[in-house]
Amino acid sequence: MRKLRIPVVVWAMLAIGGCGRSGGPPHGMPPMPVKIETVRPVPLRDASDYVAVLRSRQSVQVQPLVEGHVSKILVASGQDVQPRTELIQIDPSRQQAAVNSQRALHQADLASLELARKQFGRIQQLFNRGAATRQDFDQAQNELRRAEASVAATSAQTRAQSVELRYYSVVAPVAGTVGDIPVRVGDLVTPQTVLTTLDDNSALEVYVEVPLERAAGLKVGAPVEILDADDKVQAESKVTFVSPRADPATQMVLVKASVDNRAGKLRAGQFVRVRLVWRQYQGLAVPVLAVLRRAGQPFVWVVSDGGGGALTASLRPVELGAIQGQSIPVLRGLAAGDRVVTSGVQKLRPGARVQPMSGSS
Repeated sequence: MRKLRIPVVVWAMLAIGGCGRSGGPPHGMPPMPVKIETVRPVPLRDASDYVAVLRSRQSVQVQPLVEGHVSKILVASGQDVQPRTELIQIDPSRQQAAVNSQRALHQADLASLELARKQFGRIQQLFNRGAATRQDFDQAQNELRRAEASVAATSAQTRAQSVELRYYSVVAPVAGTVGDIPVRVGDLVTPQTVLTTLDDNSALEVYVEVPLERAAGLKVGAPVEILDADDKVQAESKVTFVSPRADPATQMVLVKASVDNRAGKLRAGQFVRVRLVWRQYQGLAVPVLAVLRRAGQPFVWVVSDGGGGALTASLRPVELGAIQGQSIPVLRGLAAGDRVVTSGVQKLRPGARVQPMSGSS
């Protein structure tokens, strides 16, 4: 084990704290009852917290395909709708008039076609008997073809106008929750106007911007936790996407994770605190209350056999990691099986006799 380098001032403080008139604690003092725990390997992890944003995996802006005045609003903000649900009606009166006019033209062309067919039939019979010229036959045939083409054209135009008429009824393209509706009845809208939004909050994605130097160690499948204000886990997920490129302006890498939000606790567009877990491993840790700091250096009280069945406590410098819950990982200074004091550490002196309280391990 590599020894920790302790500042001289810390050793001086320890020496002063350990000196008494007899060079140690009075032998007549009874052992101090303290809680003692044995250091064992426990599950630990290397993790980082970031601020992220939630986005719906199915989110659309609803815009009209035609221009006109809003005549009806058939839904309310916050309402859940299914695909093809009618949301807003745009006044179709002008388009309906255009469709009616086109239908009338089509009916006229049908009548002309019927007349052209009868005329061609009569000319054909006369031509077959030699009572009509070839020019008369060709002219009647051309008139019939022209009438057929006109009917086909007006039929196509009528269908096109009828299809456009359906666009005056704006329907939901997907299932979702209706967002804000900024338009009102009577407003003029165009294909560039946003009528509302539809968001499916049951399936969200969390977008995390991770610094470039850390993103290299993140892999698809790494655990992700969404935390609330009390540091409690609201939702758990795994990384589903790590961008292959960094943002040239921020040097951040986009990371995504799917979030099951069928419980409805989260919302699209919400900022959340996210914890990315880089790795999980077995390591040594001590309770937070077991750590004593002097001149910035962390120490723990290690319990050892003082002879004759007596237990004594001595300070040992340690190197610690980041706090994880109520424990702190110990990087250097302790070994598995060491016993440390986890309560009353401020009252101890080097060499003090101790005895384990109930609940010690």
